[in-house]
Amino acid sequence: MLFFVIRPFCETVYISLCKWNGYSPAKTFIGIKNYMDMLSDRRLFTAFVNTIIYGFVSTVLQNIIGLAAALFVNSRFKGNNLVRVVIYMPIMISSLIMGYIMYFFLTYDNGVLNDIMAVFGKEPVDWLANGKTGIFFITLINTWQYAGYCMIIYLSGLQNIPQMYNEAASIDGAGRWERFRYITFPMLIPAIASAVMTNLIGGLKLFEGIISLTNGGPNYATHSMMTYLNSQYFQSEKAGYASAIGITTFVMIMIVSLISNRYFEKKTIES
Repeated sequence: MLFFVIRPFCETVYISLCKWNGYSPAKTFIGIKNYMDMLSDRRLFTAFVNTIIYGFVSTVLQNIIGLAAALFVNSRFKGNNLVRVVIYMPIMISSLIMGYIMYFFLTYDNGVLNDIMAVFGKEPVDWLANGKTGIFFITLINTWQYAGYCMIIYLSGLQNIPQMYNEAASIDGAGRWERFRYITFPMLIPAIASAVMTNLIGGLKLFEGIISLTNGGPNYATHSMMTYLNSQYFQSEKAGYASAIGITTFVMIMIVSLISNRYFEKKTIES
């Protein structure tokens, strides 16, 4: 922890207070100027808004789909295990590779979607030429890839709920919705906390899929905080400014994690 976490973190804090190009041996101490510059950086603001979308929208969709899939595969039917594998399979692929795969689906020239549209006589569409559609597809792909992870967590939670509770509720006349609302959902709070926290932190740190799908374009419109940090460090050679973005992102994720964790701890105690 000291060598691989604390020491690099302290060095990053120091670099964020300097003007440095990333490779020169000389660093110029400039105090909090990099942090002040962040307040007037419109591209950084766009990246911040995108990060919130990638983090929170993906988390909501992943958990809704994951819970629905878990409820579906928790019942016994022929092909149950195959359905589980198919839903979980996307997470086995690297996010970077998944981005490249989806790029060839969405690219203008010979893209799979445009080839399908051509069969029906439709004109090709440049799906990634617009920032809004780029954000939509990045969020959609991230949701699809990690929904299976939520499914596994919820499936484990569902299988740990004693059946006697549902059986007793059925005898008392409770319907399927009442059993889910008053028995299943409250007892899934620990699983919900784990799934939400993991997906939220992952979404706020989204990097590889954006790099391979849009590389932050067009015109910086699909950048997240992490990909914008990368562009500032390696392309613009503003290592100090990039470090300030990194520290800010770390603090943001830490605050969101602490608030979310406290909220779910309270819900767990109440249930």
